[in-house]
Amino acid sequence: MINPPASFTALEKAIGIHFHNKDILVQSLTHRSAVRGKRVQGHNERLEFLGDAVLELVTTTYLFQFEEKSEGELTNWRAALVRGEQLATVASELKLGDYLFMSKGEEVSGGRTKISTLANALEALIGAIFLDQGYDSANGFCTEFILVQLQDLLKQGKDRDEKSLFQEKSQELLNTTPHYEVVDEHGPDHNKQFTCALYLGDEKIATGKGNSKQRAEQAAAKSGLEKKKWK
Repeated sequence: MINPPASFTALEKAIGIHFHNKDILVQSLTHRSAVRGKRVQGHNERLEFLGDAVLELVTTTYLFQFEEKSEGELTNWRAALVRGEQLATVASELKLGDYLFMSKGEEVSGGRTKISTLANALEALIGAIFLDQGYDSANGFCTEFILVQLQDLLKQGKDRDEKSLFQEKSQELLNTTPHYEVVDEHGPDHNKQFTCALYLGDEKIATGKGNSKQRAEQAAAKSGLEKKKWK
């Protein structure tokens, strides 16, 4: 296992939160590779599961205030805020990769900068804040570092998620509506991994993976847009 090169004190200062239980902070920043083969469950996947739910509640509650917006628009806004790539960007700004515990092999393979690893670590950190400090602190963290990005994301058109874009393009250019199928799922209930395939009629266009069906479908749509050169 590789110890993180950065001090947790610096991280606590950066996020403005002083943890009462340092063990839960450590667990939120422990990659599965750091405990592989050991009889402990000290990695961050359960905290990621919790943090994902907390983030969705915080984000949904925040967006609910925009009374003039339709459910569809708000759903797209939420997707833009909690998308893996966006969470990884926030994690990078916090230099979260510097604090991760991981195996030597994982680090050598670029583990500290992987989008999925950074996004998962940010969600795990949210889960840790919730357990250690309560909902209000988790809400404050999400608001300060994630929800604050909303206007910039809207200006960049990031609220137009890949699934919507692919459907619009396929209907416009091919007069066909795409559909998705789960072709594989594995892992424990708290950390299932899904693989979804994107189809136009009987033709399989692309596949995508994620820790939820929705994320796997988004990944498949993103790959489909690239293959069709529709971006």
